[in-house]
Amino acid sequence: MEEIKKEQEAASRRSFLKTTAIAASAFMIVPRHVLGGNGFLAPSDRLIVAGVGVGGKGESDIANFAKSGKADIGFLCDVDDRRSLNSRKAFPKAKYYKDWREMYDKEHKNFDAVSVSTPDHNHAIIAYHAMQLGKHVYVQKPMTHDLFEARLLTESAKKYKVVTQMGNQGSSNDGTRLLSEWYDAHLIGDVHTVYCWTNRPVWPQGIAWPAPAQKIPTELDWDLWLGTAPKKDYVDKLVPFNWRGWWDYGTGALGDMGCHLIEAPFRVLGLQYVKDVQATVGSVYVDEFKKGQFPDSCPPSSHITMTFPKTDKTKGDITLHWMDGGIQPERPVELEANERFGDDGNGSLFIGTKGKMIASTYSDNPLLLPTSRNKDVKVKQKWARVPGGAEGHYAQWVEGAIAGYGKTELSSSFDKAGPLTEALLMANLAVRGYDLKGGHIKLLWDNINMKVTNFDSVNQYIKREYRQGWTL
Repeated sequence: MEEIKKEQEAASRRSFLKTTAIAASAFMIVPRHVLGGNGFLAPSDRLIVAGVGVGGKGESDIANFAKSGKADIGFLCDVDDRRSLNSRKAFPKAKYYKDWREMYDKEHKNFDAVSVSTPDHNHAIIAYHAMQLGKHVYVQKPMTHDLFEARLLTESAKKYKVVTQMGNQGSSNDGTRLLSEWYDAHLIGDVHTVYCWTNRPVWPQGIAWPAPAQKIPTELDWDLWLGTAPKKDYVDKLVPFNWRGWWDYGTGALGDMGCHLIEAPFRVLGLQYVKDVQATVGSVYVDEFKKGQFPDSCPPSSHITMTFPKTDKTKGDITLHWMDGGIQPERPVELEANERFGDDGNGSLFIGTKGKMIASTYSDNPLLLPTSRNKDVKVKQKWARVPGGAEGHYAQWVEGAIAGYGKTELSSSFDKAGPLTEALLMANLAVRGYDLKGGHIKLLWDNINMKVTNFDSVNQYIKREYRQGWTL
């Protein structure tokens, strides 16, 4: 990888134009790093992006980068020709690959940045190797599948001096900044307890692995889709969405919605790493009397309690409750009977010594309680807003990559997204520990050494075994 990076930095504009037909035929612009090394500002002032995983959420991701007006989608990569079809139609001049490794090997001189929108289990390996090449990276939430991977990517962003962003768009919304300003103005006193909840999963969880195996669609490269995960036979309906409920590939409801809902408490309260975590989980019954346990699948519901140590913005430890599968906290007494508590089964509640505040998904619709307080409340704007909010999240990364490492602050750069992701994955350790223990247990976390100190069995999930040929 280091040899490739040196070759990349040494390439001249002339040799690039001679050897790279796509630059001449598709864009008539040169990737910025080729002209002057990592972070160099090209005369065209544009970013050439390679998208890995360009169906579904990846489709809207790359469309939003292009919409920023300063990014060109130069390369597309997807293991499923069906899912990538719309993106290939939208960007017909972009060269298409199925294997990101081949794309990196052949085209690393020809793009500046990589967007990763694959299933969770392949986020880290794709992003990490891009960062080693000096590429800026945008990675869909959650940032990684494992705790070890989150720490690695956080440190690698600094090591390779690349501009990073996680795809929790709500972190660029006004709502999370307004909540911070309310708290900093002491409108609700000192927060000690937070509740975050979601109606996810909306995919199958708490079930046995389907059988028998089905025929692999001709458009799908199943081995490439598996990537780092163990070799298994293809089963229907796992792709493109139901993988989220399986530990080999997804991170459950926490991975899907936790990055959206717990981001605000991290910003408002200055949270970092979890001190301890405990969980109780919902069960399914295979018949009238027997409880089913399916360790390959996330549970149908859970209630997880995380303790965060005191920060500069809190008086003491913070207790954060996560609830999924439709479980919600008790409605605050300050809410009128017909007033909404969150939205569509998702929300967050901050409880302080002088009051409470709530918000919906992506920190939308922030409100002080009782809601009558919101008519007259005015606080000084302390935090700069991101133009376009959630949609501006994409443009913010493009602009940051064009400016270069360390030049601009991003809403969810890996120094922010890394600790948030680690907290969510630590919570999932408690879920898996519940299954291993056969009941409730509190896990104590040694953040420096990245290990649970009182229940060693769950430490196997901090860094999983990667399939041969798919290692970091």
